[in-house]
Amino acid sequence: MLEIDNLHSAYGRIEVLKGVSLRVAPGEVVALIGSNGAGKTTLMRALSGVQPVTAGSITFLGERIERLPSHARVRRGIVQSPEGRHVFAPLSVEDNLSLGGYLRRDKDIEKDRQRVYAMFPILDEKKRLLAGGLSGGQQQMLAIGRALMGKPKLLLLDEPSLGLSPLLVDQILAAIVALRSDGVTILLVEQNATAALEVSDRGYVIETGRIAFTDGASALLSDPRVKSAYLGLD
Repeated sequence: MLEIDNLHSAYGRIEVLKGVSLRVAPGEVVALIGSNGAGKTTLMRALSGVQPVTAGSITFLGERIERLPSHARVRRGIVQSPEGRHVFAPLSVEDNLSLGGYLRRDKDIEKDRQRVYAMFPILDEKKRLLAGGLSGGQQQMLAIGRALMGKPKLLLLDEPSLGLSPLLVDQILAAIVALRSDGVTILLVEQNATAALEVSDRGYVIETGRIAFTDGASALLSDPRVKSAYLGLD
């Protein structure tokens, strides 16, 4: 579904992505793990079209998209739940979800809204409240729900567990497992490497803007390099 080849991206003169290549097949959950500043969020921004690419290619469903604007990528099915949530605080929960489906013209929007409410019942309870009044965990659920309203073919999840309590992390991970069971293709960026790999099929490790190595998720969980550098184990 997604092929990234030799991708480069920079902020001014500072090159952050230095030849990243990775693949995501339909129906997979693929984790991208690495330390702070390794380039994880920059890659997600490049995939979404909000971060310029200086070299390399992004191919989605057989089409080169690295020069397409963000809205065109959303229309093709690439939807991101960004790091930091970025919900529309002055709007209600329900309006945030409606904005997630803004580009859609099909008849399944209400069905998908109810699907989000079934996945995150607290959002149904608070649907008429302002998004800015939600807790951090509830805002994260809303950010994921808003992304799902875009009916993604590829869902980009950037640090969904960041700053959440262990209980809320478990709820978010359970939602990812449920989406995986429904056949949603996900590229997951997550600081919590253990959690990310436990819900993924495969994983990539990124270090200073380059893919260091890749393997099946279970193999990475037992890899001494990953255990030492990212899992806090010797």
